[in-house]
Amino acid sequence: MPSPTRARLAAPSSEVGNAAATVTMHRPAGPEEYALVRDSGFRRWPPPLPEQPLVYPVTNQRYAEEIASRWNVKHSGVGHVAQFAVRATFVEPCAVQEAGGAHHTERWIRAEDLNALNDDIVGLVDIIGRFDAPPTEHDA
Repeated sequence: MPSPTRARLAAPSSEVGNAAATVTMHRPAGPEEYALVRDSGFRRWPPPLPEQPLVYPVTNQRYAEEIASRWNVKHSGVGHVAQFAVRATFVEPCAVQEAGGAHHTERWIRAEDLNALNDDIVGLVDIIGRFDAPPTEHDA
């Protein structure tokens, strides 16, 4: 199977402010989650599904790109990569968890704490990448 194509997107520019007081996080998003983030003005993440007790923002762009290009594209045809800054006072108590390889690291945030995470986002959620499924014969 050919690898997904990647398109770099123009995104809203963040108003990050004091970078020393923030932690940069990344998150892959499928089309539905992307639409909800867009509808919030690129300011908030939507609640997870009821069966998901945790939210898993990842600590690096590479891991977010892997998830978006492999999982989101496979399941929905498109995967977005988001980057956002969160106040360090919120994020630092959430230990970094390794979910596989050395760069497969994420922070585990309880679903009930998502509103607090959203309130501590500094600036906007920037969409920094997009992966699409390769065109099929039907698309030609």
